[in-house]
Amino acid sequence: MASIRVVLRTNFSKKDGTSPLAIRITQNRKTRFVYTGKYILEKDWNKDLCKVKKSHPNATRLNNYLLTKLAEAESIVLEADISSNHITSKEIQQKVKHKGSDVSFFQFGAQRVLNKYRSGVFSVCKSDLSILFNIREFLNWNKFEERETVVNGIKERRRKRVGKSRKPGYSFVDEVKRQFEKDTSLYFEDVKQSFLSNYKIFCISYLDQKTRTVTNQLVFIRTLFNAAIKERIVDAKHYPFAGDKVRIRIKSGHKIGLNREEIQLIENVELEEDSPIWHTRNVWLFSYYFAGIRISDVLQMKWSDFIDGRLYYIMNKNEKPLTLKTPDKAKAILDFYRPSQRSNDDYIFPYVKKANPKSKRDIYVKSRTATHLLNKFLKEIAEKCGIKKNLSNHIARHSFGNIAGDAISPIMLQKLYRHSDLQTTINYQANFIHKDADDALDAVLNS
Repeated sequence: MASIRVVLRTNFSKKDGTSPLAIRITQNRKTRFVYTGKYILEKDWNKDLCKVKKSHPNATRLNNYLLTKLAEAESIVLEADISSNHITSKEIQQKVKHKGSDVSFFQFGAQRVLNKYRSGVFSVCKSDLSILFNIREFLNWNKFEERETVVNGIKERRRKRVGKSRKPGYSFVDEVKRQFEKDTSLYFEDVKQSFLSNYKIFCISYLDQKTRTVTNQLVFIRTLFNAAIKERIVDAKHYPFAGDKVRIRIKSGHKIGLNREEIQLIENVELEEDSPIWHTRNVWLFSYYFAGIRISDVLQMKWSDFIDGRLYYIMNKNEKPLTLKTPDKAKAILDFYRPSQRSNDDYIFPYVKKANPKSKRDIYVKSRTATHLLNKFLKEIAEKCGIKKNLSNHIARHSFGNIAGDAISPIMLQKLYRHSDLQTTINYQANFIHKDADDALDAVLNS
């Protein structure tokens, strides 16, 4: 059975000389601590009796509080022993942390956002934060207001948030804490099937979201639920996605890529050298020549990524390494930019050259701004080339898949696409393989 007692951790004293009181949990020679949030001076602590001395002005109240926390920890261990469930010191620690306290949905979600931010995953934390704001809008939704009034209110609040984020001195971390650290308006137990059904309607009707965007919102909620269950914040019986409850079906739309003729049109269209639209074409073709590398990765590519005529590439999304021979057409693009190379660690393309190399966020922001700009000029390129398809950054990847068709084995395509699972590659490439279906149609209609 685990050993549980209250201790004063004098090795973590504050400047005023007080030390934290903690519940020490020892199980199988592994020790964990749950801090009570209470601090006292060492002279006011009875180490042998594990209690606060009468010399402390609030001794009685503190000792009663410590007895309560101790009883909570002991009851958790006793329940595990009665049910014959093995429980580790870490699991006891997690249960004691959350027993008797409520962590709201927003508080837990905000912590996930901050963790992503501190890990440098800025694109994910930004979209997750938007979902938290969307859920808050849903909670505050006045169903008796005119739709136009509700929508305009949502847009105005969003506009103010964006404007504030662009002002000097803005702190993402401080803003997330200010917005959600004390928000207890929603708990996991409140997120039931009816809540999710109404939220989906709200997203479609008032946020004007498409099916896939709504699905992404539900995936975020499900992810939070799974993490909260794992950390013992909510009981699994409240999980709204189990069994015949809310099911998340991820549907994929059509993926349409360019054909060889359209690629050639882009390669040959006359553009003013060193102009923004000229740089846009170079970045897009560079992505295509390397099997559709994501544009954000292309923008952050450095000269040091090329060694002995090969690209040594680590995908930002999943940190998977890949090495590819540099195609001749990609070499020609590199030659355009070589005169502006300042060092081996310099970026190849101009868009993030002025970013602070020590700031992941600055690099991310400048890359994101560049992708918006590139998409704008790609529309102009499509118009100049007479291409009717939606030419965008990501269509470089679709174009490679479209031209590859079924000529390259799925296993090799999996390597080129940097997919973790072969089935993902097969499903992705199915968007571009139409021969069997076309032959079957011809067999019926032309027989």
